[in-house]
Amino acid sequence: MIISLLVGLFIFCAFVLGVLVMIQQGKGDMGLGALHSGTQTLFGGSGGQTFFQKITWVFGAIFLIGSLSLTVLKMRQLDSTRIVVAEQSAPTPIE
Repeated sequence: MIISLLVGLFIFCAFVLGVLVMIQQGKGDMGLGALHSGTQTLFGGSGGQTFFQKITWVFGAIFLIGSLSLTVLKMRQLDSTRIVVAEQSAPTPIE
C-alpha cells in the first residue's frame, strides 16, 4: 500500500521535473564554440538562479531521494517475501 502511494508520488515528481526542465530558458550556445569565449557565456550571464531553476533543483533532489527510497523499500519487501517462502517450503523431518 505505502509503496504504491510512493510510486504514484514518484511518477508525479518525474512528470513535474520534466515539465520544469522544458519550460526553462536556454543558456545560449553550449557547443564547442562556447569554450573559446568567456565564462559568462558558458555559465550564463544572469549570475543568479531563477525561480524555475531553484524549483528544478528541489524536484531533482526529491527524484533522487525517492528513487533510492523506493529501491530500499522494494528490496526489503522482496527479502521478507523470500524468508516467508523459504519457511513454508522447508521439508518437515520424518520420525
